[in-house]
Amino acid sequence: MNKNAFRFWILVSIVAISGFSQGMLLPLIAVIFEKNGVSSSLNGFNATALYIGILLVSPFMEIPLRKYGYKPMIIVGGGIVIASLALFPLWQSFWFWFFLRLFIGIGDHTLHFATQTWITAFSPVEKRGRNIAYYGLFFGIGFAAGPLLTPLVRVNEALPFIISSIVCLCGWFFTFTLKNEHPDQEVKINSFVQTIKRFKQAMKYGWIAFLPPLSYGFLESSLNGSFPVYALRMNMDISNVSLVLSAFAIGTILTQVPLGMLGDSYGRRKVLITVLFIGFLCFSAASFLEHSFIGLCLVFLFSGMAVGSTFSLGISYMTDLVPKDLLPTGNLLCGIFFSIGSLSGPIIGGLFIQFFQHISFFYNISTVLLVLSFMIFTFGKNTNRTVKEHY
Repeated sequence: MNKNAFRFWILVSIVAISGFSQGMLLPLIAVIFEKNGVSSSLNGFNATALYIGILLVSPFMEIPLRKYGYKPMIIVGGGIVIASLALFPLWQSFWFWFFLRLFIGIGDHTLHFATQTWITAFSPVEKRGRNIAYYGLFFGIGFAAGPLLTPLVRVNEALPFIISSIVCLCGWFFTFTLKNEHPDQEVKINSFVQTIKRFKQAMKYGWIAFLPPLSYGFLESSLNGSFPVYALRMNMDISNVSLVLSAFAIGTILTQVPLGMLGDSYGRRKVLITVLFIGFLCFSAASFLEHSFIGLCLVFLFSGMAVGSTFSLGISYMTDLVPKDLLPTGNLLCGIFFSIGSLSGPIIGGLFIQFFQHISFFYNISTVLLVLSFMIFTFGKNTNRTVKEHY
């Protein structure tokens, strides 16, 4: 195995473990709070802490990445996540858990920003979509396994947190085997003002590519933060909630790489328009099948196969549109838009459940997917495997 391949598989494995912790955390805390009588809107608000952490740290990420390189950023991010997970069992408090989730958001985003940028930097253009798809695939595998720990709350509420922190610790050690590298140093970023200017430049080139990460953030946090509350109020068993969520995650695993390769061959825009519209159809169908466990599992599986790749497709689309020296900034903006979507998901979902009790929760998701599909159809630029002039 050559150096690039070894580094690539280590990076995507670390991302899988991060996905595992995130996949466990959202439904687990939603279920614990629901059992303790916390309102759906407050439950949703607590889930936003992770994404508030991402937004708070994002403007300050590019300078240390360029100064210290990829490896130290991954080590620091992973360490913050592990420590935060280990602290959850110490004290069950709404605000204590809120701040722990905020720190997990900071740690996870540090880790993801460094790994994403590293992979997009060393991947050849003709394989970039495939490599980012593998990144999404491994995150999806971890995320699919995470909700399966939720039923362990029946044994002991601390047990899922302890298991996830140990698993993350094991994966974290592999980071130390990598040789550190730095992003393109032709660009000097020494101040927050320069960072903001680069945000504006990246937005000018690739704003349309940041909508798929936004849609995936909204979708992921709605399903994992609000759907468990909605399902429990429909008297669905906790184990069945975990299985339905895992069906979606399994769907993302099945098609992540094929959709990434289709994007390489036929253009990201065409693939994104298609999968977002299919997602709209799937969640519209879910509103009619929400009282059928098998029906929901099938719809979640198919919707995962369609829209589960929107984050990785969005990153690949971004790399087609922005100049190479703006790739770190573009990756940061993907994370920021993902966070904006993720912040709005539990809040809108929680309010929807609270105030629209006779309307299906799934209409809230299908509407967003339809709007974003239409926007990419209207404003998106066609891309292909040809290297753009600004590269």
